[in-house]
Formats: sequence, C-alpha cells, structure tokens
Amino acid sequence: MIYADNAATTKMSDLAIAKMVEVIDDNYGNPSSLYRFGQRAKEILETAREEVASVIGAEPREILFTSGGSEADNQAIRSAALIGKEKGKTHIISTKFEHHAVLHTLDKLEKEGFEITLLDVHEDGLVRPEEVAAVITDKTALVTIMYANNEIGTIQPIAEIGKICHEKGVLFHTDAVQAITHVPINVVEQNIDMLSASGHKFHGPKGTGFLYARKGIKLSNLIEGGAQERGKRAGTENVPGIAAMAVALKEATEKMEETAKYLTEKRNKLIAGLAEIEHSALNGDAKKRLPSNVNFCFEGIEGESLLLLLDEKGIAASSGSACTSGSLDPSHVLLAIGRVHDVAHGSLRLSLGEDVTDEDIDYMINAVKEVVTYLRSFSPIWRDLVAGKKQFIL
Repeated sequence: MIYADNAATTKMSDLAIAKMVEVIDDNYGNPSSLYRFGQRAKEILETAREEVASVIGAEPREILFTSGGSEADNQAIRSAALIGKEKGKTHIISTKFEHHAVLHTLDKLEKEGFEITLLDVHEDGLVRPEEVAAVITDKTALVTIMYANNEIGTIQPIAEIGKICHEKGVLFHTDAVQAITHVPINVVEQNIDMLSASGHKFHGPKGTGFLYARKGIKLSNLIEGGAQERGKRAGTENVPGIAAMAVALKEATEKMEETAKYLTEKRNKLIAGLAEIEHSALNGDAKKRLPSNVNFCFEGIEGESLLLLLDEKGIAASSGSACTSGSLDPSHVLLAIGRVHDVAHGSLRLSLGEDVTDEDIDYMINAVKEVVTYLRSFSPIWRDLVAGKKQFIL
C-alpha cells in the first residue's frame, strides 16, 4: 500500500511513540498535583512547552496546548473577536478557501453581529497582500488567513500580510496546521499574533495541538473548569500526547530542509507525470506550494470513483480535505479558485510522505492514468465532450 494522504494525517514517528509510551508507563501523575509524582509530570509538560515554543520563535508562556488545530482556530478567532468588540471593532477578514474550522467559526460570529469579509482567491491559489490591505477598516478586529492550504497546498505570503496587519493595528492569526514542519516559521519575524497547529500532521499523535498567542493577547475560554493552561483551557493535560507531539515537532523541524528537498523532487516528478493526462490541470501554483502536495482535476470523471479504484490498486489518496471527504459536494477550495462544479468533482489530492520512492511515484502515475482512462471510457460527460456536445474546460 502506498500511503499518499499525509495531509489528512501522518503515521506517528518511532521517537514520538517511544516518548508517549515512556510517559504513560513511568510518569502518569497529574501535572496539577503538588507531590513529586505530579510535579515530574509537570516538568515533562513544561519541557514540551519550551520545545514547541523554540520551534516557532515564541516564548513558552505563549503556548497553549489544545486537542488539535480546530480547537486552536476556534479559540484564537473567538478571542480576537471579543477583544475587538470591546474596542468597538466588529469586522473580521478571511478568505473563501479556509479550513472549515475557521469558516464555520466565522459563520457563527456573523450570526452574532460581526461583519465578515471573505476575500476571493486567485486561480493560482494565492492571496494578494494588497487585497488584504484594501479591505482593512478602522472597524477591523482580526485578519485570519491560513499559512498553507490543506487541499491544494499553496503557501501564502504570511510575513507580508502580517506586516500590513501590524501597521494598521489589526490582530493577525494564521492556521498553520499544514505548513508547520514543511516551511520555516518564526512568529516574531513573520508578524504573527496567533498561530494554530495540530500534532497528527507532523508525525505526532491525534488529539494534540497547540495555539500560540502573543503575550498581551487576552484569550477567551472555550472550556471552563480548572486552572490548567494558565486558566485558559480547563481539563487535565494530555501529558503523554503533548510530550510525544513536542518530540515529533522537534524531529520533523530538524529534518525539514532535507525532507523538503527530497519531497519537492518527488512532487515535481509526480506533477509532470500526471500533467501528461489530457484535459487535466494542476490546482494551485506549481512552485509556491508545499513540498508534499499534488492536487489535480481530471475532466469527465468523478473523484469518488477515482479514489475507490486507486484504493483497489493499493494507493491511499483523497479528493479533498479529510473533514469533508464524505460529502458529495465539490470542494469549496476548488470552487474558490475558479474551478466549475463539473471539473471540481474530478479532483485528486496526493500528499506525499518522507518514505515515498521513485518507484512509488512511477506506480502512482501509471495507476492514475489507467484509472482515468477507464472511468472516461463509460462516462456520459466525457462522451459528450469528445462528441463536441459540450465544450472542454481544461
């Protein structure tokens, strides 16, 4: 089996597993307890906080552990909204191709009276900083734009957008769930006020994540209860998971440059091979994208059928984000970059892992070509396109 859905989740690294087992076996005390057994767990927790902070250029006290990226997104956006509301600022800016953890939170805030501006995204899948600047007003409380898109992998000009926000006195949050460990991140240099991340995207365990919030930002609680996480996130911390996440983050970051170079080479080979399929198109900019991400549309087929047949050939892939893979609707990301419904339905995302080989790439290229040809052979849409009853779009 070739696992090519690393954007959905990754396999835990050996070091992360070993760390998690070690803490479960030997340090299972409650970190809020005063006796030595509990304080040892507290030490592990704070060491993990220091390790996470060091990776993104933050201070340990600016790191809040969460259950994952969705929780971190929710807390960051809601906190910024309430901070703004206290100052009479009720306008929030984002984009149309954000993760649903962001978009659904904004939907709720809109119902609560906030004004939401969702920027259009260009065909290349990139946000233009000048377009962000153009819609900022004296009522803007927050700009939230993802660092790298979870479906098409395009990497946004985060530092430039952050600089604009800071010059205008607006808080800036980025969902970095897909980007972290794939691109260098320094929250100070890149003008980031808040950042969300999820452990299972970089070989850590599921159910772990963190929110970076610059000191001075007053976070609002999503979960009420005890005084854990400086009183901002109640509930006994998942010490084994957090420790494993920190180890995985450090390990992946240390290998980042080497991994990026390796995956970029494999990614480009895969893109070149799939581009040979007629009436196909790469989604998003070819270069300003994650080293691991390949996302194509194939005219005249359905993505669901493509996935099932690739699975029979031993390839695990996706047709969009994992959170919406059960939906029959076309990807909102592909619609946002201008793909029409019929084309967006025929999408394929292949997200590579560090263990992918040239042989794997060759096999995937051939398998996709075979499956696309097979599906088109009995597709009424393809038949109409070939017969000239419909016009080709790609």
